[in-house]
Amino acid sequence: MKITSFYPVLMVDDVAVATRFYREVLGFEVTFEADWYVSLRFAGGELAILDRSHQTIPEGFREPVRGLLLNVEVPDATAEHARMVGELGHAERLPLRDEAFGQRHFIIEAPGGVLIDVIEPIEPSPEFAAAYTG
Repeated sequence: MKITSFYPVLMVDDVAVATRFYREVLGFEVTFEADWYVSLRFAGGELAILDRSHQTIPEGFREPVRGLLLNVEVPDATAEHARMVGELGHAERLPLRDEAFGQRHFIIEAPGGVLIDVIEPIEPSPEFAAAYTG
């Protein structure tokens, strides 16, 4: 198989609210927009938002998202935490902290129940540094 593109499609109850979050908070740009589907892009990838009740979704698969975590790497997690949680008031699900495996990060909840893990790579502990390849 030759894959030409790969991106997540998030099924949500309110396409407009979710789209606004990904545009205003994460900086995505709209490349296609309908009331039931929006395609978004930024320099490093793509994402789409889909109304979970749309006819193209098979019956039995329209439930709210559970267990989905999207990683977003940034140059300064502390500054983004201040902006997203402090200024914008987004629901924090994991407070800002440093991890021995090489991340300073925090997790917020996006519309539709998706978790956004905002990550700044940092130096891992010697124990974890040995696990990295390349």
